[in-house]
Order: sequence, then C-alpha cells, then structure tokens
Amino acid sequence: MSAFVIDAFEFCRNQGYREGVTPVAEMTRLAADCADASGDITWSIQGGTTPQGYPTMTLSVAGVVQLSCQRCLAPFGYEIDSSTQLVLGVDDEEADGIEEVLDDESIDVIVGSRECDLRQLLEDEALLALPQSPKHDVCPDTKLLDALKSDKVSPFAGLKNLKSE
Repeated sequence: MSAFVIDAFEFCRNQGYREGVTPVAEMTRLAADCADASGDITWSIQGGTTPQGYPTMTLSVAGVVQLSCQRCLAPFGYEIDSSTQLVLGVDDEEADGIEEVLDDESIDVIVGSRECDLRQLLEDEALLALPQSPKHDVCPDTKLLDALKSDKVSPFAGLKNLKSE
C-alpha cells in the first residue's frame, strides 16, 4: 500500500498529520490545466474531529503554477494558497445528514474511505484553487490585442447606422 493511501477515519481519530512538497508534474490533472508542468505544491493535511465529534481533515495547498492568460495567451505565474475543511461521512446518507447538522457552506462533507488516496484530495484542492478564467492583472504586451481591436469594426456600429437612417 502506498504511503499516500490511508484509512481516513483512523487518520482523523488519531489526529494524524502529514506534509510535503509535490512537483506539479506529478499531479497530472493539475499539470494538464497549466501552461507547463513546472513548480511545486507544498501541502499539509491535519486530521481531527469537529466539535460535534465528526471526523475531519484540514487540507492546505500552496505554490506557484504557470497558467495561460485568457487575454494575451502568455504564460504567467499564479499563486495557489488554499485551505479547506473536509468532514467525513461513512456513506452518502450519513454525509447528507452531517451537512444538515453543520449547516456551514465553508465546510465540505464527503464520503470517507478506509483506502483514501491523499494525492487525489490534494490535487482536487489545488484544482479548485485555480481561477476559472486566468488573466494577468495587466497584460505585458497588448500590441496584438490593440491591433485586433482597432482593425475590427464592431457589429453594433453597423446597427447604429441602420437605426439613424
């Protein structure tokens, strides 16, 4: 069994703790969403219980990944820094019940596993931390975009002319 595969319920009961650094290249789903597979993700997982006694894990991921800007298509470094609390249920029915009891949108309730792959949970957290439409705050070279804007006539300009006739 891999060192990353754990009994999630036992991990929480024993207040387990793991931390490490994983190259983006080893997180295939994350790497597929990036401009390149460079960089590392620093992570930690802390097990415990909620005040109500439910098993819980707190996952934290941080690192810089290279994304493609949706405006200029140039790659840029995006800093991931995310943390989430996962509460574990034995099955879907129990998870739904826990969700109702906790009534907290900031806590995710999932079905736990006795063979939980921590790599999957960490990669999920990193993927959820990515923006839907990554963009530079200010694109470094907008000459191409500016040229496209100035050369193309807006279709609404033609409508405006029809209205005034």
